[in-house]
Amino acid sequence: MKMILSSVRQGIFAWLAAAALLLAAGGAYAGDTPTSLAGATVVTAQKAKELMGSGAVMIDARLANEYVEAHIKGAKNIPYKEKSGKTADYDASQDHFDLAKLPADKNAPVIFGCNGPECWKSYKAAHAAIKAGYKKVYWLRGGFPEWKAKGYPVE
Repeated sequence: MKMILSSVRQGIFAWLAAAALLLAAGGAYAGDTPTSLAGATVVTAQKAKELMGSGAVMIDARLANEYVEAHIKGAKNIPYKEKSGKTADYDASQDHFDLAKLPADKNAPVIFGCNGPECWKSYKAAHAAIKAGYKKVYWLRGGFPEWKAKGYPVE
């Protein structure tokens, strides 16, 4: 009986240790992007399409090769080149995003998108725009996959 209890305790200890490692890893890689971004309005593909129809600029923050493959019709490619971690507390100094390619008017509505919730490029690009003083920042968290799933125009 003592051997069985000892084995059960060892099993429980091993399971708890594994769970602790998984939780610790969660801090290094959070997976999907947060569901909100202070200073930005999270929009659906439908709302992004409406905004574009009203003159908002769609920024595709994916790398150039992804953009060339297929993108939201009318989107401008300004790649967010990331080396930082995929967490909300990332170090932006490790990354590169050319803010000079955004509209000069910081009151102009700008939408940022990339490859969906697991892609951090549009989150980080929108955050950079907010920090640079842009006032009407929209984030298409569902990105190109959501847009495409709705059957909206791509090129």
